[in-house]
Amino acid sequence: MIHTERLILTPIDTEHRIDLFEMDSNPAVHKYIYNQPVNSISEVEDYIKAIQQQYLTYNTGRLAVLNKSNNECVGWCGIKYIDYQMNNHINFYELGYRFKESAWGKGYAFESSLAVIKHAFETFAIKSIFATTHPDNTASRVVLEKLGFQFVELFEDDDIDSTWYCLDKATFEAKFDN
Repeated sequence: MIHTERLILTPIDTEHRIDLFEMDSNPAVHKYIYNQPVNSISEVEDYIKAIQQQYLTYNTGRLAVLNKSNNECVGWCGIKYIDYQMNNHINFYELGYRFKESAWGKGYAFESSLAVIKHAFETFAIKSIFATTHPDNTASRVVLEKLGFQFVELFEDDDIDSTWYCLDKATFEAKFDN
């Protein structure tokens, strides 16, 4: 578990499936991620199983983000190990986050990402973390840049325009005085 001022980040489990279904069935949440909301709890349960396999295989993955004030799962955030080719890279760590629409604009993406990045740089022998987002997703791009990620280039991912960002450990440590 990772604790921040307002959040608890914990491994995703089936107990989070209803909240994750609420999030991932919302078309607004999927506007910039292939416009493919989920249609059933079983799709979410399959996703949870895949995340749990990542925990076993790579000792990292997306984490449920819980609001400390009411223990509600408001989304997920985490560092995923990418073992397939993406934008001519393979075997790298990627930051990702997704939140319920009701949690947007509250700073949860920044707060949770800051904590997981710090944890990743302390835990793994890595020098950089990558992130991608849709070029029109201004809110996500602002979060990444506030965290110290540098825009590298545009690329296509499954015929969808995407941005490629990189955050190196030295930049992160200098910015947040770790």
